[in-house]
Amino acid sequence: MNIDLYGFGPVLAAGALMTVKLALSALCLGLVLGLLGALAKTSPYKPLQWLGGTYSTLVRGVPELLWVLLIYYGTVNLMSALGDLFGNPDLALSPFAAGVIALGLCFGAYATEVFRGAILAIPKGHREAGVALGMSRPRIFTRLILPQMWRIALPGLGNLFMILMKDTALVSVISLEEIMRQAQNAVQFTKLPFTFYLVAAFMYLGLTILSMIGMHFLEKRAARGFVRTT
Repeated sequence: MNIDLYGFGPVLAAGALMTVKLALSALCLGLVLGLLGALAKTSPYKPLQWLGGTYSTLVRGVPELLWVLLIYYGTVNLMSALGDLFGNPDLALSPFAAGVIALGLCFGAYATEVFRGAILAIPKGHREAGVALGMSRPRIFTRLILPQMWRIALPGLGNLFMILMKDTALVSVISLEEIMRQAQNAVQFTKLPFTFYLVAAFMYLGLTILSMIGMHFLEKRAARGFVRTT
């Protein structure tokens, strides 16, 4: 095997960069959706509870690959109508945008349960103390609940992010040039499937290890000031 992977080394590196961009963008969207879903499910209002429960159940009940396909191909008519409205008939949802929406939607559904568990793990006395001090509800959430919730939820979110990193391979079915798609292109050209799929596997493994290292430092930082008891 040539050291430059038969000329596909730079192409695979570009695919790795696209994978990281896709994963981080979906993470940002998923964290927002997950937090909103958890707040809805822990809300005292029944309609919000129903909305949050429906979101997490519906999204988790459908495979991620189907969400990618449904969002990418299901928006064709909608984007075409918007394009006609604004005078741009070629308007379409890009594979990157569809991938971010689909993976962010799925990550948010699972993160909803992680955030919900973290919120329920915080003693009610902390909220009562905030009320006794005259703090408003938004201030109680941002100053008392959110920091503790983040610390408790971080390990679960780290596991979900590593799953998300590998799920980016699903977006190759809509022609996004990430690691898996570039590996498939290399296989079609060189007829060496084992070589390039093995390289892709090591690239995903490397990204996962880097994610684990990053999560380790984030967990240590979030745990500052807290004493573990046995």
